[in-house]
Amino acid sequence: MIRLLLADDHAIVRAGLRALLAAADDIDVVGEAATAEAVVAFCATTPVDLVLMDLSFGGGRSGVDATAEIRALPRPANVLVVTNYDTDAHILGAIEAGACGYILKDTPPPELLAAVRSAAAGESVLSPAVASKLMTRVRRADTTLSPREIEVLRLVADGRSNREIAKELFLSETTVKSHLVHIYAKLGVRSRTSAVARAREQGAI
Repeated sequence: MIRLLLADDHAIVRAGLRALLAAADDIDVVGEAATAEAVVAFCATTPVDLVLMDLSFGGGRSGVDATAEIRALPRPANVLVVTNYDTDAHILGAIEAGACGYILKDTPPPELLAAVRSAAAGESVLSPAVASKLMTRVRRADTTLSPREIEVLRLVADGRSNREIAKELFLSETTVKSHLVHIYAKLGVRSRTSAVARAREQGAI
């Protein structure tokens, strides 16, 4: 029996997933959580095999933060991200945090159930759309922004100066400038504004 926790800040989404999973005799929904903090607290005190994790909880810690904390527990549950977000930054952030799978909320029910069973066993699970994005990233590795470059560019998009970015990421201003040079080269642009616009077009931020 797979002990499963639903983690999503929308009650209607949790209800829909619970109804779908109720039809499976090998899955037991042992709880629900509407915040990242509640997810981690539940997993720290209750045996859970798999968490179906959304990425956004409407403020506070994200699903990526919760995933990292869950995977750091003495007896960590596996985490399958179920979300609407499919940008490179979201996908890589979740996988780097320890999620064993990443699927989108429009995944057909039979595929979702198959993903749940595979993820509970610790297998890697990616929806076709996500797998396609990652394959494109691999093929274009030389022009793809690194996680650190994405962090820098997100702060640029927030209007931060090089000095402010350096302080926030604990880097020197020289290193920040170096990251920007690489970002411009990879995106084929010459300015901060163009870099942000191009990265948004590509779904990198």
